[in-house]
Amino acid sequence: MNPALQEPTSKIRPRIPQWLRLPLPANSTFEQTRQLLGDLRLHTVCESARCPNHWECWSKSTATFMIAGDRCTRNCHFCAVTTAKPLPLEGDEPARVAEAVRRLGLKHVVITAVARDDLADGGAEHFRQTVESVRATNPGIVIEVLVPDFNASDSSIATVLSANPDVFNHNLETVRRLTPSVRSRATYEQSLCVLRKVKARRDGAIYTKSGLMLGLGETESEVISALEDLRDARCDILTLGQYLQPTLKHLPVVEFIAPPQFEALGKRARQMGFLHVASGPMVRSSYHAADFSPAAIAARRLEQCEQ
Repeated sequence: MNPALQEPTSKIRPRIPQWLRLPLPANSTFEQTRQLLGDLRLHTVCESARCPNHWECWSKSTATFMIAGDRCTRNCHFCAVTTAKPLPLEGDEPARVAEAVRRLGLKHVVITAVARDDLADGGAEHFRQTVESVRATNPGIVIEVLVPDFNASDSSIATVLSANPDVFNHNLETVRRLTPSVRSRATYEQSLCVLRKVKARRDGAIYTKSGLMLGLGETESEVISALEDLRDARCDILTLGQYLQPTLKHLPVVEFIAPPQFEALGKRARQMGFLHVASGPMVRSSYHAADFSPAAIAARRLEQCEQ
């Protein structure tokens, strides 16, 4: 891995390696999912963040819901979500998300949001209402929240936890050295602090999850150090994926990490004690999220005990 984060030197993107070239699914389910989301006036991180997996996910009748609007108060240099003054929260959005989950027949749902630094609680109460609405309409569903850092506010974290999500996800995004160049406002230590606070409040009652993008110029030793920091924060679940430049205005890709490197890092992470790890070029925070369900983790724990 290249140790230096490079500034753009050309308006031409580097050639995408073969392992990142995926065929687009061809079925009617994609259009049905898009129609449903449009009918219910819902945003998804799939579209807003230009996720490369959204064709596959929508073709399988699944999506990651992005609540609290599609305008973010932060301007992270890797993210395609629009930075602008947010609109007021929509009071019926929690019910609309719940209805979408019901229609899609999801067993595991991921709910994320833009950063709302304009709100006193960062949007935590809106998260709580959405989680509770989804669970009331869809009994037995596994709910994963992918939250901003809420500026590490104790009360905001407590508000989200009061809705009893099954998985609490907050991404570290990158290694310590690159964080100031990659993220806006969020700091490396603050993200670790959020994960620690969740465990301090609900240890044994909730799984914590985090992820990193690779290919921004980090070294392997820096990645290992970040994984050690996550384990020190008692993070349970890890995702590692390749950073892809969403537009020419965003940070360039410094390096495409080959699949064997992802496999080696994933193996190392499991040895470090993460209960569940997804490591590969196309892995994203909520990609195949159901594989990280509490049932899957319980099976993994049983397997470890029997070995």
